[in-house]
Amino acid sequence: MHLLEYGNRSGVRGVEKATVEGRPLDDGELVARSRRGDEHAFEELVLRYSDLAFRTAYLATANAADAEDAALEAFLKARQALGRFHENAPFRPWLLRIVGNEARNRRRAAGRREGLELKAARAGRPGDAAPSPEAAVLAAERRAELLSALERLEPDFRQVVACRYLLELDVAETAAALGIPEGTVKSRLSRALERLRQQMEAAVHG
Repeated sequence: MHLLEYGNRSGVRGVEKATVEGRPLDDGELVARSRRGDEHAFEELVLRYSDLAFRTAYLATANAADAEDAALEAFLKARQALGRFHENAPFRPWLLRIVGNEARNRRRAAGRREGLELKAARAGRPGDAAPSPEAAVLAAERRAELLSALERLEPDFRQVVACRYLLELDVAETAAALGIPEGTVKSRLSRALERLRQQMEAAVHG
């Protein structure tokens, strides 16, 4: 998701850090300013959630270009729909619902088989402390085993686990991103974790 491309398509030419009394504005404050026509406030929301939007879209599309296009289109649609946004509602799950819809539409239009390659989740999170070489090797081995086990799960189970534990979305946000009820998220997650546990135990004892 390129902010410059968003700016070119939306008519916004620059990004200014939105603050009040020396602190960053929260989502609600940025949304309120955006609804009053402050384009820089919405640019701040784009900057804040562009990476999460791309990763969420990638879970559905399994294609980087489609995920980037879906995330970009979702931000454009979110900006256009701000007038219908409930003032006291949380912005993040609302945005993720739009991202998920765009990503699923692109996947269906492309006729791709549903899948999850998890490339977007393989990179380490920025700001993590550098581990020792020994710990890094062990962590890499365990992560590789876990990702391998995830890739053997059915697509529905892979996606719910990836949203909850790789993207660190809560249950409501996972439901919004995947377009399913919260109860379905919980039941799929329970079954997915049990299958993962069985696969990991089989790998250890195999």
